[in-house]
Amino acid sequence: MSSAKSVAHEAEHASEHVVGIGMYLAIFVSLMVLTAITTAVAYVDLGALNNVVMLGIAVLKATLVVLFFMHVRFNSRLTQMFALCGFVWILLLFAFTVGDVATRGILR
Repeated sequence: MSSAKSVAHEAEHASEHVVGIGMYLAIFVSLMVLTAITTAVAYVDLGALNNVVMLGIAVLKATLVVLFFMHVRFNSRLTQMFALCGFVWILLLFAFTVGDVATRGILR
């Protein structure tokens, strides 16, 4: 009995994650456009902003992949919270790394 309910629940839950092919194509095109922008920015000298712009685009691309291809957008709030915590953690690691590299010459 509970097995039948479990299967029915899984089937119902699985149907919630079905996204149309149009959405996947739109996300794919967005990722390709962002990749082209990243490549174009690599040929433009923005000074120190090159890395900031490229990292911003990379974060945007990663967000699209996590939300739509990994179905985090359609999962429970708990899953979304853990995904958000992962992003916050990686941002903290980047901030500490940038802070370390930026201040290496100051203390000498």
